[in-house]
Amino acid sequence: MTDNAGRGLYFDQVQTLGPVVSNPPVCLYLETTNRCNLLCQHCPRTFASVERPADLSFDQMKAITDQVPNLRQAVLHGIGEPLINKDLPKMIRHLKDRDVYVLFNSNGTMLYDHIQRQLLSSGLDEYRISLDAADAKTFEKVRGLPRFDLIVNNTRDFVALKKKLGMEHPKISLWLVGLRETLDQLPAFVRLAHDMEVGEVYLQRLVFFDDRQEGNGLARPDQGLFAAAGEEEIDLIAEAERLAHDLGITFRASGAASPEESLMPRETNQPWSLCRRPWTLMYITANGNVLPCCVAPFSERDYDGIVLGNAFERPLMDIWNDYLYQKFRTDLLGPTPPHACQNCGVRWSL
Repeated sequence: MTDNAGRGLYFDQVQTLGPVVSNPPVCLYLETTNRCNLLCQHCPRTFASVERPADLSFDQMKAITDQVPNLRQAVLHGIGEPLINKDLPKMIRHLKDRDVYVLFNSNGTMLYDHIQRQLLSSGLDEYRISLDAADAKTFEKVRGLPRFDLIVNNTRDFVALKKKLGMEHPKISLWLVGLRETLDQLPAFVRLAHDMEVGEVYLQRLVFFDDRQEGNGLARPDQGLFAAAGEEEIDLIAEAERLAHDLGITFRASGAASPEESLMPRETNQPWSLCRRPWTLMYITANGNVLPCCVAPFSERDYDGIVLGNAFERPLMDIWNDYLYQKFRTDLLGPTPPHACQNCGVRWSL
């Protein structure tokens, strides 16, 4: 199972592709915090925070998830570092008691010994480490602070503790955002994963604001590889795939696709209309705002235009089928999608 709810994982839950959805969402993205301890150069939070700093409390999480009786997956990340929230292990345990599949992405800087043990005892299914580099120099360029060795050592310790205790979960993976400037790190990234005894590596999509210019970080159109990868980039991916195969490493891309496939546009003039996220999931920020998906806050400067309600103020099911959600779904299926969706499948992968 992955967090790929928008591209078919829960397609059986979609009865019709109309503005009203008869079933509640089966996946919730819960932004457990919007605070972070890094300055990643491809993250909008580094350059333009749009919500007040907040952590989602356990009671808030429970009140939200209790409204979705058939919840199948909870993704406990958004814009922020989830391990900052001290209630996180308790949240995971509560969701696992309901047999919900639970995962989150983390930068790994706070993966201290006591947190490792809490995560192992919580029942967490997946722990995804956003490392983005195979060496300290490149890491600092992309992630903003010199924390590479700390994260690598924390990860090694976590893998060792998991093995010592004989535990199968959480599944641990390393993630690298696909930047034109750093894609040459990919083969070494696969080798690093093998050396760290991490069995999975993922190439993550880059999402960027249309107007992001030099001086505002690396989330720029000229860094994007989607529909723009040249022979050199394809060769690097192929090299990493061969190396991963030889080393027994699973190498995939975000969106449950192969790395090369993730860079290829769909053969349709309305690729955004292939998305199923607004029919299957809700993204809820640490302040309760409901957004259509996890990509939206990375792609949209007109933030108010993607807020579909507030989960602290109204029941989820009232928001799920009110006017704003219905209009969003209708527009997504047409030739003029919501602004945040216009580049999905055009300038970055779905």
